[in-house]
Amino acid sequence: MTTPRTLLGFDFGLKNIGVAVGQELTGSASGIAVIKARDGIPDWNDIKKVIEQWQPQLLIVGLPLNMDGTEQDMTAACRKFGNRLNGRFQLPVEWQDERLSTYEALEQLGIRDKMQSKRRGDVDRISAQLILQSWLNQQ
Repeated sequence: MTTPRTLLGFDFGLKNIGVAVGQELTGSASGIAVIKARDGIPDWNDIKKVIEQWQPQLLIVGLPLNMDGTEQDMTAACRKFGNRLNGRFQLPVEWQDERLSTYEALEQLGIRDKMQSKRRGDVDRISAQLILQSWLNQQ
């Protein structure tokens, strides 16, 4: 039997990247951080700190798709981010369909519009948690 892994999940955005940690042993995920990005370029030092702190064996990146399953402009940016995570930290990356994760996060927080919310970071962190939790649930 393989040892249960620690996982980090990412909800990539052009301004903010939500981060969650999860455990295969418990099958649960928790939102832990929001990392700032500038025009889609993350603060790699902050990502490095989170990876050093949690020592994950696998990274899960949310993949935004259209409702019909086709790719959109953000899909390519997310793939690029995931490929860079893999290249920089030599950790395997898997993709998780993230359709509706932001809406679900808004609903959990009782917020109608992310852009008008003072709790935008909470939305990104919870979105990352939902992405990672859905990956864990499918295993």
